[in-house]
Amino acid sequence: MFQRVEIPLWLLSLILLFAAVAFLSHFLFPSVRWFLRRRMERAVEELNKRLERPIQPFKLMRRQDNVIRLVYDPQVMAAVADYAREQGIPRSVAFEMARRHAREIVPGFSTATYFGFAIRVARGLSRLFYKVHLGRGDAQTLRDIDPKSAVVFVMNHRSNMDYVLVTWLAADRSTLSYAVGEWARVWPLRALIRGMGAYFIRRRYSSTLYRAVLARYVQMSVQEGVTQAMFPEGGLSLTGAVGSAKKGLLHYIVRAFEPDAEQDVVFVPVALNYDRVLEDEVLIAAGTTGSRRFRLRLGEAAGWFFWILWQKLLRRTSTYGHAAVCYGTPLSLRAHLTGQTDIGSERSTEVLAEELMTRIRAAVPLLPVPLTAAALSRLGGSASLPELESGVSTLVEEARAKGATLHLPGGTVVEAVRFAAEALQRHKILRQDAEVLRIAPGKETALAYYAASVEQRLSEPGADLSEGLEPLTLPDVTET
Repeated sequence: MFQRVEIPLWLLSLILLFAAVAFLSHFLFPSVRWFLRRRMERAVEELNKRLERPIQPFKLMRRQDNVIRLVYDPQVMAAVADYAREQGIPRSVAFEMARRHAREIVPGFSTATYFGFAIRVARGLSRLFYKVHLGRGDAQTLRDIDPKSAVVFVMNHRSNMDYVLVTWLAADRSTLSYAVGEWARVWPLRALIRGMGAYFIRRRYSSTLYRAVLARYVQMSVQEGVTQAMFPEGGLSLTGAVGSAKKGLLHYIVRAFEPDAEQDVVFVPVALNYDRVLEDEVLIAAGTTGSRRFRLRLGEAAGWFFWILWQKLLRRTSTYGHAAVCYGTPLSLRAHLTGQTDIGSERSTEVLAEELMTRIRAAVPLLPVPLTAAALSRLGGSASLPELESGVSTLVEEARAKGATLHLPGGTVVEAVRFAAEALQRHKILRQDAEVLRIAPGKETALAYYAASVEQRLSEPGADLSEGLEPLTLPDVTET
């Protein structure tokens, strides 16, 4: 028993390696995981003290646990059985497909990724490109919502910067769970976006089983109180105006909602506008051709990024001007379904979607460049600076009469027009001949793109969205 045994060095090394792995997996790793988990829980407790809407436990569950919970949900299991019968395949095969869909959809939220990285990046990018403004009184709009209610932000989609702006501006109130398309599934964005709590959705090539799994995930997350953020238009605006809604995600939420349930669902319209949309040339071209197959030119993207960075290093004014975010009037789903609103007798998802888009359009803030573009369009495409100032003054009066949110640099039309004229000339949409500003040849569509948000807002019924609300106090963000 105590005799010496000789073994080869490679076998001894292998035994020691297996022993080390066993020690790590059974003793060290569980202790490390427990230590990290406790640190995360304490960090979440501290974060929840300053967040108006605390992080829900559902978001903090391990991703694999949420995948299992979703795929074994009774409604998903019923959808698996139906799909297997319809397609004539074994139920085990359909179940594995559902499991694969669940793994694709379910995010893996990380507080460190969201607050330690994403919020800082969002703040830095927002300041890098724009002077950001938030609608007066918008903080009170959110505080007035019952804390027990699930909140769903519904937004118009002007630019990929929308994700960045809203994530930053909501950082002190809640964590947002976005629905993102196939573009975000590429490496290395996929892991980062999952860590931020976003979930992937297929806009094409989806089966009935996939839609059943997606619907149940959305319903579960809303029922657990996770704050959602979605773009009902389903894609970036190609015209500059707020489009119609695609009702898929809204329908999932409405279908699972019980009006007599304790928890309500409150939709908060969010309207965004920009003096300059980063992807404007791509979007305008897509609107002209009718194709949404955008191709990102990495050289061109890197070029304008470093140009902006250089401008900042030289402490020059932001090349892209102002960006603004405004909240519209919230809409209670319970009130909508029980007839306690004034939007008609029909309680369908279609009516809900149209009402939400109407509220988004009514909340769109008007900025110097869109106002100037709209005034120049009304003046026939050419005007002197005094004529342009007069045209913008007329638009401002119309907008104020309709209760629209305005941002004018320095509070005057003169400064707003001068700023916008310089920005449009720098963007090569306008050119100056002597004392007259004219649309540059071939840029008529670009001018109409920027004018669209103003023309659409002025065509909407008047509504004072900020009456009786207090100013918002938020560091480094200017109030509109």
